[in-house]
Amino acid sequence: MKYKIYIIEDDLSISNLLQQYISKYDFEVRAEDNFEDIMIGFNEYKPDLVLLDVNLPKFDGFYWCRKIRQQSKIPIIFISARDSGMDQVIALESGADDYILKPFYFDVVIAKIKSHIRRAFGDYAHKSEERIVEVDSLKFYPERLEVEFNGEKLIITKREGILLECLIEKYPRVVSRDFLLEKIWDDIEFVEENTLSVNISRIRKRLQAIGIDNGIETIRGVGYRLNKTW
Repeated sequence: MKYKIYIIEDDLSISNLLQQYISKYDFEVRAEDNFEDIMIGFNEYKPDLVLLDVNLPKFDGFYWCRKIRQQSKIPIIFISARDSGMDQVIALESGADDYILKPFYFDVVIAKIKSHIRRAFGDYAHKSEERIVEVDSLKFYPERLEVEFNGEKLIITKREGILLECLIEKYPRVVSRDFLLEKIWDDIEFVEENTLSVNISRIRKRLQAIGIDNGIETIRGVGYRLNKTW
């Protein structure tokens, strides 16, 4: 099996050199050239590891790192000329696994890639059984934020995942608004009244996309309940 490496670097000379060098080590490599929406290329390519620059057009690498983390746990390695400690802290807090400073040695990049691939997929990977939260044919995989229903699958955000997991685990009981808010926010006093409603509405649309209409029932004055009509 060839692991897939995704390079997100707008300096073409660096991107091309990385692509050529990494390809020599039996990796499949793709370099992004459309920086308007990185997630389009990411979801199409489905890489096993991302090399990500900080300084990118439109949105910076920290932004795209957070977007990737909303739907994937694959290794993310920043490669950047920004050498301040704060940049490295922001990268790690955004979900990155490592940070390599430019100029760099290609051998160091390869060593880092191999190390993180081993930790994620190889001998050092955690082998615990994946957790599944389910009701009949509706399944939610919290570790990868994936929802599955009758063969249809989609990726949801972390916040949507927390709410859906609560509704599935509590089914057929009603889940109060306060309980759901406390699961997501530290202090519900400062949350706008319609924030939870907006998030529930998003989950309804997600479920509808995989064939579940009216998947969440609103119980006025109380909260919400999974509406198992399938």
